[in-house]
Amino acid sequence: MKYFFLSDGWTVGRVWELGGLWNETAWRRKPEIHQLELCIWEQGKKLWLYRVEDAVLMVEVKPTAEAQLDSSAKNIGQVVLKRLISADQVIDLLCTADLSANGKLGARSEWVKGEERGVVE
Repeated sequence: MKYFFLSDGWTVGRVWELGGLWNETAWRRKPEIHQLELCIWEQGKKLWLYRVEDAVLMVEVKPTAEAQLDSSAKNIGQVVLKRLISADQVIDLLCTADLSANGKLGARSEWVKGEERGVVE
């Protein structure tokens, strides 16, 4: 499995696998992408943890229609996450951040963000 964090107001768009864009006809199913019941706070924003299957190489994310109304999201049409993270990297991030599980929010935490972490705001 691979993972990424995605802030509230963003949704998954297109998905790529080794052969290119995910082909639902060839795979006979949609890619497995699940939002987990776990989030962390970064700079006042809630980042939800998502799990994807190993066959997924890249994920396009884009603001939802509601988020498009926010002036900060208007400037971004979509983002492609090229570096999904491993379970070990998720554990490292969760050990250094305050958590939210089952809707119980933790205190805000600041942690250094890098491209290798697959974080999008």
